Amino acid sequence: MSTTILSAYSGDERLAIPSEATWTSAQAEAAAELRAGPRGGVIGPFKPLMHSPELLSRVQKTGEYLRYNTNLPKRLTELAILIVAKHWGQPVEWNIHYPIAIDAGVKQSDIDAISVDDVPPSLDTDQRLVYDFCRSLLRNGVVDDVLYMQLETVISAKGVVDLTALCGYYTLLAMVMNVARTPG
Repeated sequence: MSTTILSAYSGDERLAIPSEATWTSAQAEAAAELRAGPRGGVIGPFKPLMHSPELLSRVQKTGEYLRYNTNLPKRLTELAILIVAKHWGQPVEWNIHYPIAIDAGVKQSDIDAISVDDVPPSLDTDQRLVYDFCRSLLRNGVVDDVLYMQLETVISAKGVVDLTALCGYYTLLAMVMNVARTPG
């Protein structure tokens, strides 16, 4: 199965990263923050966000927490990221997080199913709850009480908040890159 998903956009890139020679001091500062952090540079969604360096700085700090510092197991966060990437047809996020999800323990068969909008066949109980939660949130904008209570029992109220924010954060990045037509 292919490790990529179809892009939600076509055509020339919009909002390409500005040439470093033209950066404002705010852009240079935002890039320095990215280089000093776990991402190591201006990559993926942060390229178009360089056009709004204050937003980039605030967004990347939120993302740093959600990706690297939440108490959720990495296999659950990476599963959620792939669900969001597929929902938005976002190839950059998919391509970045696909190998990370594999390394974190998400099964290939489950990723393959997500990539074609099928129900993953071999999710563990906690993964299935995350899958159902993310899909409901993305498709309906809400989750029902039963699903909420089941998930909260497994990952805690803090975990539910962090997972909800993770879906929102990666939705924001997907929207930015889809508008910018950021190449994968």
